[in-house]
Amino acid sequence: MQMLYDSESFAVMQIHANAPEESLPAPTTPQLARNGFEIVDKRSGKEVYLDGSWAEMFQQRLSAWAQKAPTQEEIEDTLEGYSGLANTPMSLH
Repeated sequence: MQMLYDSESFAVMQIHANAPEESLPAPTTPQLARNGFEIVDKRSGKEVYLDGSWAEMFQQRLSAWAQKAPTQEEIEDTLEGYSGLANTPMSLH
C-alpha cells in the first residue's frame, strides 16, 4: 500500500493486493493482478475502493496530473466526485 495523497478532507492509497511477500514462496498458479485505489472521504468517514476499469480511469487521471501539476482545489474537486461512490463506512483493519 502506498499513500498518494493526504489532506484534511481526503486520503488516497494505491493498493498492490497481490504484491509478493518476501517470506512466502512464489505461487505455483497464475494470479490476477488486483491493484486498485482506496479513496477515503475523511469528512463523511466513508471509503471507496476502485479496481478494474475504475482504477484504470483513475490511473489515467494520475498520469495526466503528473504531466501538469494540479492545484489542491483541482485534486479535491476530483476526489469529491469519487466520494459520491463511497458508501462503505471506514473501519480499522
